[in-house]
Amino acid sequence: MPQQNFKERLNSIIFGTDTKEGKHFDIILLWVILVSVVVVIAESMPELGLRFPKTFYYIEWFFTIAFSIEYLVRIYIAEKARKYVFSFWGVIDFLSVVPTYFSIFFAAYHYLLVIRILRLLRIFRILKLVRFTREGQVLLAALKLSAYKIAVFITFIFTFIVLLATLMYVIEHGNPGFSSIPSSIYWGIVTVTTVGFGDIVPMTYLGKAIASFMMLSGYAIIAVPTGIVTAELTKKVREKHQSECPKCDRPVKNADNFCGNCGQTLSLETEY
Repeated sequence: MPQQNFKERLNSIIFGTDTKEGKHFDIILLWVILVSVVVVIAESMPELGLRFPKTFYYIEWFFTIAFSIEYLVRIYIAEKARKYVFSFWGVIDFLSVVPTYFSIFFAAYHYLLVIRILRLLRIFRILKLVRFTREGQVLLAALKLSAYKIAVFITFIFTFIVLLATLMYVIEHGNPGFSSIPSSIYWGIVTVTTVGFGDIVPMTYLGKAIASFMMLSGYAIIAVPTGIVTAELTKKVREKHQSECPKCDRPVKNADNFCGNCGQTLSLETEY
């Protein structure tokens, strides 16, 4: 059927990157997205936004109408429209146009259009950065495996901060910065993370001693999550190297010291 063939053709161009037309479409789309984000950012600058309000207004509506048409076309050609609409990219595509329509009633909402920049992640589909995608998957797997340990560690650190912050609230009684326990907890977080804004400062000698202890502890505290993730990441990398050939990057099919796919000699020890 002509209509069915037309939808399939559009689907291969808009959703796929295997064809030349699909790659060109995504590259053009990425540049349009990038320009639209730059326009929104530029409009937020008083020296430009207040000087050329009508110009930015018309440009933004041009981009909004263009992205709206693209969004509706995606729904029309999608194999499962409902699945696309409620998918991650479908939600991002929707959020990239709806703020401008909200701006008709709520003027400040159109600045939410910077969410379009998330759509630039489509670049991974265009360039087919297989190597970087795989490394990203390894990192994501390591983070997932580390999540429980990090959660337990953060809980411990938060308890540590709450206890010392409460103690500081008692010690620094009368100090305007430590006017409440929440304010003391805020100070504790800033101190332990070694950010040191300096908006709240202890005045007593005992308070300064506790603050010094928390500052020194902060260096060790910051290093622990890094070590946890690094350990899991090293484990995942070792598994990857042991299961894939370094030359053809395909799974090793035997337990010998050579690849059954390309004949590459495999080292018994993994190098890092």
